[in-house]
Amino acid sequence: MLFATIAISIDAMLPALPDIAATLSPDAPNAAQLVVTSFVLGMGIGTLFTGPLSDTFGRKRVILVGSGLYALAALACYFAPSLEILLAARLLQGLAAAAPRTVAIAMVRDLFSGREMARIMSFVMMIFTIVPALAPLMGQGIIALGGWHAIFLAYILFAGLSMLWLGLRQPETLPPENRRPLHLGTLWTGTRELFTHRIVLVSTLLQTLTLACLFATLSSLQGIFERQFDRAETFPLWFALIAVASMGGSLLNSRIVMTLGMRRVVQRTYAGVLVLSLLALATLGTGLLHGNLSFAVQMLWCIGLFAMMGLTMGNLNALAMEPVGHIAGLAASVISSLATVGSVVLAIPIGLAFNGTSTPLILGVTVLAALNLVLSLNTLGEPRN
Repeated sequence: MLFATIAISIDAMLPALPDIAATLSPDAPNAAQLVVTSFVLGMGIGTLFTGPLSDTFGRKRVILVGSGLYALAALACYFAPSLEILLAARLLQGLAAAAPRTVAIAMVRDLFSGREMARIMSFVMMIFTIVPALAPLMGQGIIALGGWHAIFLAYILFAGLSMLWLGLRQPETLPPENRRPLHLGTLWTGTRELFTHRIVLVSTLLQTLTLACLFATLSSLQGIFERQFDRAETFPLWFALIAVASMGGSLLNSRIVMTLGMRRVVQRTYAGVLVLSLLALATLGTGLLHGNLSFAVQMLWCIGLFAMMGLTMGNLNALAMEPVGHIAGLAASVISSLATVGSVVLAIPIGLAFNGTSTPLILGVTVLAALNLVLSLNTLGEPRN
């Protein structure tokens, strides 16, 4: 649920984008996409602070405070009278959501390392994937009952349940004797140490490009289903199918990572996504296919792209965190922050290039996947772990 805070905050909003555009930005409907990217930007900034705070005050306390602020920001979103205020409140909500998302990685690193951590992260990602499958359906149902504003009340309920569960059932994973004082000098020293490890820098760059593919797709997908395929009403059902099918990526990773190793799995995944994107570009981008065939290709491409997350992100996090377990909170913060903010910078122009078809999105993802493959082959080296 901690990891899924991000997913529900993004995916439940997707069915609401047309209504938000009609209500708050009728003259610039594409501006409604910023409801997604403003949240992600806030999360990227917030991760700079939540990890170091958890290294000092403990994991649970920071998560609980962050979740409480997340609920207050959701309340501000509920009452937002304009798109500008809504975006500001979403930015704040993203800042707060960084606590459960980032500190949860540090909690896993407190307990596991290496391939075992990658395996545990695969299981986490499988559960995490259930929420994207259900969130658009939930959002659509809430909109039907109470309008798009009511989605933010669901966020408050979700945060309350996760805080209650964490508070009652999860022991603190960072004992007081292992905590680090919160001083700028200490943070700077830890950050400098972080990037003396080549694998940390490489993993951060790869995560940036991978998340850019995801956020660009999330920003454009509802519009593609509505304008290119005329399936706006059934979009949540198709999105649920994509999310459930893509769970196979996390399941597959949990089974093969212990034998193939994290590096080899990452490299082969990027190669597969690049080939799939080139095929989609050659068929959808050229208009070679029409009707149900083109829609089937679009679905297959989306499933492959989402499955990439389960086959790469857990492995990349485990590779990056392996040498820095003694500063796990700071490491999780810096890596997540740089990757998230960088991915938003890359994803926004791809999302705003949407022209009623999937071509700009697939082209953008093709370029990002090619960069990922070249970078992983040339910098990850031999698949040692």
